[in-house]
Amino acid sequence: MKRKVILGIGGSSGSIYAKLLMDQLLLLEDQWDKVGVVMSENAKINWKIEIGKKSYKKYPFDFYEKNDFYAPFASGSAKYDTMFVCPCSMGLLSRIATGHSNDLITRSADVVLKERRKLIVVPREMPYNLIHIENMKQITLAGGIICPATPSFYSQPKTIKELAGTVVSRLLDLAGFENDSFRWSE
Repeated sequence: MKRKVILGIGGSSGSIYAKLLMDQLLLLEDQWDKVGVVMSENAKINWKIEIGKKSYKKYPFDFYEKNDFYAPFASGSAKYDTMFVCPCSMGLLSRIATGHSNDLITRSADVVLKERRKLIVVPREMPYNLIHIENMKQITLAGGIICPATPSFYSQPKTIKELAGTVVSRLLDLAGFENDSFRWSE
């Protein structure tokens, strides 16, 4: 069964993670049926600052505005089965943790959790305070997966792209995608 994927791109630094995730999803197009993307306004600003242009517009995914509650994945009946929130600011994490569905990203996360589907949240801020940790705990208790944007080094990455790619490979693994990535002791 091909997946129906939601990518919520939050406004924290870390646009490279979202870009590499979209690049990898393109390579894995035989494993998904639809990819819906929602970007916060700050995500668009950070993308331009960090990536250098508005290259997100070139991806052949379905893009939705942050207040488009007519997007199919604003309802559980559309059966989108996987959602990434990448990167995720602490404000966005807080709104997801408390069920404050005030935009399409938070509404979609709420739908994914209530339908017992896969929500993978990628916090990209540090350090954490107790409020952040409690919010991560709430999302975990609700069935979500917290996967901080913490790269690994045992594959000996040589570039920033390779380093960030270690996080993206882990995200795809957590979502159940078959992908080629470094495997420990293999």
